[in-house]
Amino acid sequence: MKRQKNRKRQPRKPAAGAAAQAAAPSTAPERPGRRDFLRRARNGALIGAGVLGGGWYLVEDVNAHRREHDLARIGDGIPAVVQIHDPECPRCRALQRETRRALEDFEPGEIQYLVANIRTDEGRALAAQHGVGHVTLLLMDGGGRRRQTLRGPNTSEALKQAFRLHLDALNRGAASN
Repeated sequence: MKRQKNRKRQPRKPAAGAAAQAAAPSTAPERPGRRDFLRRARNGALIGAGVLGGGWYLVEDVNAHRREHDLARIGDGIPAVVQIHDPECPRCRALQRETRRALEDFEPGEIQYLVANIRTDEGRALAAQHGVGHVTLLLMDGGGRRRQTLRGPNTSEALKQAFRLHLDALNRGAASN
């Protein structure tokens, strides 16, 4: 049996009206569809959520910074860890990281963390009052009296243990009174 040759198909020619429509540009503006509207609404909502989330984070960060640097909180009834801190000192920043890490295991309100920046008048005055330099932690009772001084960088585990001993000593002293 002989094979027949496949004939090549000729492309269809468009109708005369369709060719004219395709060649002429449309003068009416294309109306956005439902999908375009939903896509734009979704993108707008995502951008808005990102902006609001970033704003919320910045506000919380600024408030936390203010709370940490409010030295008027010393002696407010909550035991405190006060860091004598120079923001340009790498050892001070390392001590700050380790202190924050150590304080994560304590309940809110159990002990507070405060920062005395020695580049401010208030921070310098507190450091001079206690006769200490930067890279130092002052452990204070709820009345604002210094109970212990930790000098130099430490690990978070060593700091956690020191803070726990400090709180235990304060609790024993309160129980005996």
